[in-house]
Amino acid sequence: MSRLGSYLCGSVAFGAISLATTGAFAACTGPGAPTNTQTRCLTAIQIPGQPLRSYDISFVNPQRAEYYLADRSNAGVDVLDTQNLTFKRTIHGFVGVVLNTNGTVNNNKSGPDGVVSHGHWLYAGDGDSTLKVIDLNDIMNPIKATLSTGGLFRLDEMDLTTDGRLLLAANNAEDPPFATLFRANGDSPTNTMGPTSKISRIYIDPSIMPPGGAIEQPAWDPKTQRFYTSVPVILNNPPGCQAVSPTAANPCDGGLLVTDPAQVTPGTYVQGAYNSVTNTGVIPLHACGPNGATLGPHDNLLLGCTPANSGLDTTTLVINATTHNYANIGNITGSDEVWYNKGDNRYYTASNRDCATPGFPCPTAATQKAVLGVIDGTSVLIEKIPQSSGSHSVAADSKRNRIFVPQSAPVFVVGVGGDTTTVGAGICGSTNGCVAVYAHDVDRDDDGGDHEGDHDRRDR
Repeated sequence: MSRLGSYLCGSVAFGAISLATTGAFAACTGPGAPTNTQTRCLTAIQIPGQPLRSYDISFVNPQRAEYYLADRSNAGVDVLDTQNLTFKRTIHGFVGVVLNTNGTVNNNKSGPDGVVSHGHWLYAGDGDSTLKVIDLNDIMNPIKATLSTGGLFRLDEMDLTTDGRLLLAANNAEDPPFATLFRANGDSPTNTMGPTSKISRIYIDPSIMPPGGAIEQPAWDPKTQRFYTSVPVILNNPPGCQAVSPTAANPCDGGLLVTDPAQVTPGTYVQGAYNSVTNTGVIPLHACGPNGATLGPHDNLLLGCTPANSGLDTTTLVINATTHNYANIGNITGSDEVWYNKGDNRYYTASNRDCATPGFPCPTAATQKAVLGVIDGTSVLIEKIPQSSGSHSVAADSKRNRIFVPQSAPVFVVGVGGDTTTVGAGICGSTNGCVAVYAHDVDRDDDGGDHEGDHDRRDR
């Protein structure tokens, strides 16, 4: 989530924390569990400990049948069993929730944040600008290394190459923001990562990156052998735009940073405007200030556009990694994390401010509702399912076609900034927050669409 996006989701003043009730009523009830959608609420997994009030990115490793959630409320990464739909454990050792002096959450210093997995290795960014290297096979002492990126604020979203040997991770809250390219563990049985694992720190040229700007979710494309990273706002896009605020009358759109790790020079590497010869640099986007990024079928990237970055955003964008041709998907926006599930050939968006008309914030209360967006592989919006307010994280298990969406605890439990609707409690069947599990019955309603999954960065 960008600093602009953090403004809304991070302004959470917590009052006295009350004891939440679990099992007070049945899970999967209310508007978050409609009966007329293809994507159905299956169950809700409760997270032990503190009510779920602050969390970030999630990830699924289908080979291990595990889901990982960056749970700041409990200062750890929650591990859920995607086969049996149960809580397994929390991997502790993170900063947790850090508060500002006025009692609001400081997203820029809280952690964990971004997470990604390959084999038995899990990588997670923390609020102190460190990367935690975690061996999922070690129950007693899973954190094998803590590597600093040298920043002052959180290490956020990240992705791996298909073989798990290179990791690109973004420090989105630094000014200027930067990404760090690491040598990662791949399939090594033991940890090989240490201080010398950092290959380079990557910046965007200041003629493109505005002061106070950010870089967001990277996505690896094995076809082009490039990382594609969302850039929420870039200068002069379109000419004469204002990059100072998403509320500006003519806010700037974002871009897509293309990085070839083979061309990255050790130490510091600065990227500029897009170069078609090297296939690197920043591609300007139209009508999109993106946070999330995920690789889908036919070498297409779906980007999570959001009015938190540009108040004029009202659509979601799909762009081809090779041709750069693009299409805007109407009636869905405001997404942070987005995910392509090759098991059912669908994209899922965690849209925390789904706006139908331009404006910042969304013009009326009726248009600020959080939803789970469901988009098929041909880039057609299928449905939107209500979620707890502030919902911004989603991941799917491609082997089991189960979709996991964290739900915030209600406002009366965690204070201002909690779920202001009854949707989350209805889905969870409790007032602690939870991880909702949705299912898509592929055999029942799939029309035989494209199920190629070789380019899916998440389902390895």
